Amino acid sequence: MAVTGIGGVFFRAKDPAALSLWYQTHLGIGLEEHGLWNQGAGPTVFMPFPDDTDYFAGDKQWMINLRVDALDALVQALRASGIEVTTNPEWDTPETGRFARINDPEENAVELWEPPQ
Repeated sequence: MAVTGIGGVFFRAKDPAALSLWYQTHLGIGLEEHGLWNQGAGPTVFMPFPDDTDYFAGDKQWMINLRVDALDALVQALRASGIEVTTNPEWDTPETGRFARINDPEENAVELWEPPQ
């Protein structure tokens, strides 16, 4: 018997309804009833980081990484919506894929990941 996948991501929010709407509008997450999201098959990285990591903000306990299939198009749409997107060519490698970062309205880091083809 083994775990077959992530069943949910739960976190506190100052305004859960507004934050849910933001994720629905800009990333297409939780469009179904009760926030359900049927994801596409693919890899999921589950990795604790050292307490002193600088990979994401030191005052946050978590950062979500979302797998995407068309990073350039998503980055363009997010920027067109006024969302600041950070990219860095040094983050991208043929072995790991391509990355971009945004923050949701409550300043939670969201990493967008296009796995290698």
